[in-house]
Amino acid sequence: MYCKHRIIGFCKTTGFGIILLLALVVVSCQPPGEEPQRYGGPDTGPAFGDLLIDGSIGDASNLIPPLASDSASHSICGLVYNGLVKYDGDLNLVGDLAESWEISPDGLTITFKLRKGVKWHDGAPFTAQDVLFTYQVMVDPKTPTAYAGDYQQVKKAEVLDDHTFRVIYPQPFAPALSSWGLAILPRHLLAGKDITQSPLSRHPIGTGPFMFKKWQTGDRITLAYNPDYFEGRPYLNGYIYMIIPDPATMFLQLKAGNIDRMGLTPLQYSRQTQYRRFQELYNKYRYISFSYTYLGYNLTDPRFADRRVRQALTHAINKQEIIDGVLLGLGQVATGPYKPGTWFYNPDVPKFPYDPEQAKALLAAAGWHPNPQGLLEKNGQPFEFTILINQGNTIRTKTAEIIQRRLKEIGIKVNIRTVEWAAFLKEFINQGRFEAVLLGWTTGQDPDVFDIWHSSKVRPGELNFIHYQNPQVDELLEKGRHTFDRRQRQQYYFKFQEILAQDQPYTFLFVPDALPVVHRRFRGIKPAPAGIDYNFIKWYVPKAEQKYTFALD
Repeated sequence: MYCKHRIIGFCKTTGFGIILLLALVVVSCQPPGEEPQRYGGPDTGPAFGDLLIDGSIGDASNLIPPLASDSASHSICGLVYNGLVKYDGDLNLVGDLAESWEISPDGLTITFKLRKGVKWHDGAPFTAQDVLFTYQVMVDPKTPTAYAGDYQQVKKAEVLDDHTFRVIYPQPFAPALSSWGLAILPRHLLAGKDITQSPLSRHPIGTGPFMFKKWQTGDRITLAYNPDYFEGRPYLNGYIYMIIPDPATMFLQLKAGNIDRMGLTPLQYSRQTQYRRFQELYNKYRYISFSYTYLGYNLTDPRFADRRVRQALTHAINKQEIIDGVLLGLGQVATGPYKPGTWFYNPDVPKFPYDPEQAKALLAAAGWHPNPQGLLEKNGQPFEFTILINQGNTIRTKTAEIIQRRLKEIGIKVNIRTVEWAAFLKEFINQGRFEAVLLGWTTGQDPDVFDIWHSSKVRPGELNFIHYQNPQVDELLEKGRHTFDRRQRQQYYFKFQEILAQDQPYTFLFVPDALPVVHRRFRGIKPAPAGIDYNFIKWYVPKAEQKYTFALD
């Protein structure tokens, strides 16, 4: 299961468990904090056992995938649920719950042949009825989901038999096949019920490689291996999503050997892990992430309604300074919503480089002039606003502080407000209660970003929460998703990026490098264009190096 767009608040997390035991505790084979020297020794081959403890600064929000837009929830759901298709390490679409599919010559009909013998975690059989039900949930107006748009394109969805599902589109829809990577939901547990009130939001039941065991709010989420998984049971017995709100504390827990994986900060990656003992215990990885960080403006606020003001703010922010000072060079400047190097990335969009004098000129043209104290005013009102950031993300905190300083230099007063992640999403982002926000998006392997940028997606809880509306962008996004010709699609998305760059609804800041670190006892990790998580069920620990066992409580 994957989702094209997720709000990034923190690093991935984990949970543990093992089936057949009603009450479990994890028992380490070594005293707390002690690490044997044998980790990373000769690989004796795959073995079942052990578990991975993953560190995160934020908790999940909802474990029914259509109802969540945050990365933590989707990280957990990605281990519990499956889609019909998924991306492999080389970013090719391959079968997941679908063992094969046929696409009609006109591209309007997809017929999926589903795997036989797949079971839900409660033992019920998976069938095509579950796929049809999931589609019906997605297009139901009562479902508060930000992801309905892809499925509203469907003309007809039907079950041909228990293991054959067919979907028909009235016109070409380029992301059609990839859209069926959505998590398939259990019809037998949700049909006829209010999905927003379902206990599955706290206790999900899927078909995936791991089974949900327990959610201790603000502490951890525990998953156990699925012994009946259709691709074969995972080698690891369990996964613990450990919530540690303070990144410095998390790093101390990592160095003490109490967690197995986290995303390092650039400072940790470059300077605080360069010693022999750490290198004996952990492997570090680095690759360009499918994500970007941005400063988004609430366009219902009159101060940000003028495009010249947004362009001026971008001119006043030194992006390279942020990359050098905060990321320590481990990232690159962002100019739009796509990852550099992809076929749909436009490198030639209008640029707004750091230029304080140009920023002042644009602001003056928009009616903002300095008062005797040097602060900008318009109609007697000072230019002052608050940047909202989420708790526990030191990168964003430091970035906000640099932006605050640079904008002060041109006469704008910036305040910074830090909010706990769950409240940040529920009470502020989803409700549009912010002036400016420093956030990040994960990006997909398809350029369709309709859900984030189309003017129809501005309702509470949807992804266009800054209320960006541009009819020309709407038209380009609609054309881009309704043609199969890659060259033509590229032209649409290149033009879309040019308009977005001129409008500057976001100040696109940077594309960070992903910097995960994993304990050396874990083998089977194969870095690829998709990163390292795509084959998590193949990760294992040689028997002699296994650290954790399970016992009855």
